[in-house]
Amino acid sequence: MSRIVITGAAGAGKTTLLLALRARGYPIVGDSARTIIQDRRRRGLSPRPDPYAFAREMLRMDIENFVHHAASPGLIFFERGVLDALCGLDRVTPLKESELSMWLSKYQYFPKVFVLPPWKTIYVNDAERDHTFQHAEAVNRIVQEWYRRCGYQVLEVPMVSVDERCAFVLRALANTHT
Repeated sequence: MSRIVITGAAGAGKTTLLLALRARGYPIVGDSARTIIQDRRRRGLSPRPDPYAFAREMLRMDIENFVHHAASPGLIFFERGVLDALCGLDRVTPLKESELSMWLSKYQYFPKVFVLPPWKTIYVNDAERDHTFQHAEAVNRIVQEWYRRCGYQVLEVPMVSVDERCAFVLRALANTHT
């Protein structure tokens, strides 16, 4: 599997880590949630539609990104992915186990998922990130539980410099990637 998920709560440094990986020559796929919020703001709408519509739109975009990069050789890093959108859907309208199994078999990522935990020192609000730090902590717990439920190994990326975070991710992949 060459599709690597970098996930976690808002403001944990995912985008910064992905940009550093891109600077090292790795292809990346950005966050669909941020794209949706930016588009809605440009159109003069509220940042987010209702939770169900938001999760459905993220799922649509994440599936599109997954399919677009399906044949890409080598590693490709995703800022969140189909499973994050499914987590959002499941929170609004719980998925049946059979539905979840279908999604999991169709959209498979590398078995190790990298989670960036909330980090108060670097957490800032911006136009797209308008939740509290406490919300970020709750999202972190939910995301980690979700990925474990889905059968993924969750690796928490340490709160260190961006270069050290890159090294951590690449080392973990080198130890298992074939």
